[in-house]
Amino acid sequence: MGNNHVTFLEIDLNAIDFNLYFFKSKLEPETKILVVSKAFGYGVSAVKIANHIKNNVDYFAVAYLDEGIALRNAGIENPILVLHPQISNLAKIIEYHLEPNIYSIKLLEEFIQISSDLKTPLYPIHLKFNTGLNRLGFSISDLEKLINLIKKTKKIEVKSVFSHIAASEDLSEKAFTLKQIKSFSEMTLKFVKETKTNPFTHMSNTSGILNYTSNAQFDMVRLGIGLLGFGNDKKFTSQLKNTFQLKSIISQIHTVKKGESVGYNRAFKATTTIKTATIPIGHADGISRKLSNKVGYVYINNQKCFIVGNVCMDMIMVDITTINCNEGDTVIVYKNQQHIEDLASKIGTIPYELLTAMSQRIQRVLK
Repeated sequence: MGNNHVTFLEIDLNAIDFNLYFFKSKLEPETKILVVSKAFGYGVSAVKIANHIKNNVDYFAVAYLDEGIALRNAGIENPILVLHPQISNLAKIIEYHLEPNIYSIKLLEEFIQISSDLKTPLYPIHLKFNTGLNRLGFSISDLEKLINLIKKTKKIEVKSVFSHIAASEDLSEKAFTLKQIKSFSEMTLKFVKETKTNPFTHMSNTSGILNYTSNAQFDMVRLGIGLLGFGNDKKFTSQLKNTFQLKSIISQIHTVKKGESVGYNRAFKATTTIKTATIPIGHADGISRKLSNKVGYVYINNQKCFIVGNVCMDMIMVDITTINCNEGDTVIVYKNQQHIEDLASKIGTIPYELLTAMSQRIQRVLK
């Protein structure tokens, strides 16, 4: 069944290519690139983007099993790292030739047992070292037990060891970040020496590539939101290309007289006669209700039109009093990175949240 919704996300693949090569230009030629495609590719389209860049990157990563299965079913044959596998998913991970991030002794023991039961050949896994994010991963105190388990088993191959920088975009935390990098290097050295394995290493995310290339490039980097044109800093974002626009249309135009109200709970009351346009997109599509009543805005004929009244589940109303427009005209709901960053700032959040909230009922269209 096709998607007939008039609200759609237009994806610019040339801009995706530009951003990928921008980040590649920061790296040594031999450094591998892993593209993080979790959460539907940060809300844009994991499958469409992965299929476009699969020949120009080394790895993909997803958060959960089903995201990895979706890439496999779309024909992606690159290695795929599952960043947050659960014990109940391990057999399926093997079935779909996905590579699990092993982050605890219990998970490692379970995976060794399952791979033994399934009589798999040497199976690739990745080990996560916790160096300060304190989310997932082996701590220094786990290292001895981890090493002993790896030395004993013949069922797995440690493909990589990795960690995650907690504040790579915040240069005021540079001392902490350098301490993390040092801790990761020390843990890796001990692990490799005692297990006599040869895993590749990775630690940098998008901001790590930009701010810590000389300190934390290692053997591979993990590129996420940067591929979409966000550098987590205005000076870097301005050098990247906008990769998508969220577009809709004007469904209906209303004249709202002085004293009349707009939307649920009469949240907006007109103090003079105004004109409003109703647009078929709402909080079910990821438009935060916090953008209600003159906080958020869209673009019509390249002019800002502010939301009036509360954001509804499937619609928003915007003030078009001074705009020359008609029913059926195009509306740019998200124009570019700067627009998204401004909206996120206004409601006290980050672009990641606005992007990943975009509903799957919005059709994705390649430009």
